[in-house]
Amino acid sequence: MTTNTVMGSPLAALAKKTWQTILVTGILAVILGIIMLVWPGPSVLVAGILFGVYMVLSGIFQLIAAFTHLPSTSFRVLSFISGVLSLIIGIFCFRDELTSIVLLALWIGISWLFRGIAVLFAAIADSGVPGRGWQIFYGVISAIAGVIVIVWPISSITTLVLVVGIFLIVIGIMEVITAFGVRKDAQVLEEQAV
Repeated sequence: MTTNTVMGSPLAALAKKTWQTILVTGILAVILGIIMLVWPGPSVLVAGILFGVYMVLSGIFQLIAAFTHLPSTSFRVLSFISGVLSLIIGIFCFRDELTSIVLLALWIGISWLFRGIAVLFAAIADSGVPGRGWQIFYGVISAIAGVIVIVWPISSITTLVLVVGIFLIVIGIMEVITAFGVRKDAQVLEEQAV
């Protein structure tokens, strides 16, 4: 048995399994993207429900952390407050569909706004930051996008669903193409191993 055969076979087998995984995830991404484009309303509803589930689970884990392993009292208090707020938001998400969608949009908008402001001020304050111009641009765009989502939560969340749908289709197609490239490389490795 040659060294090439011993080392090549496991690598070829791994590549063979990898391309199949990439292909499946690519196809699933395309299917999910198409579903989001064809049925944006139900997609938004599902996202709102999943957001509610996430907030409830997040709140429970933050409350557990507040009473168990956090090192200081201030961390415990912040974790407790954050956990309670997460639970309240999660419960409101289950009251009706529109509430969950609006809360999801507001959550996204507020996070984009704060992230944009933080990046903007960090880039302005430090003249040595790499890509400072791009950081400032990103900060401004994120903050503006956050404000738009906060002001128009329903229409902006629907637009986000459409953008994500298109993004998933493009990424899925790229993954399918990549999968066939990996498959071709796996066949070359198999031939070299023999």
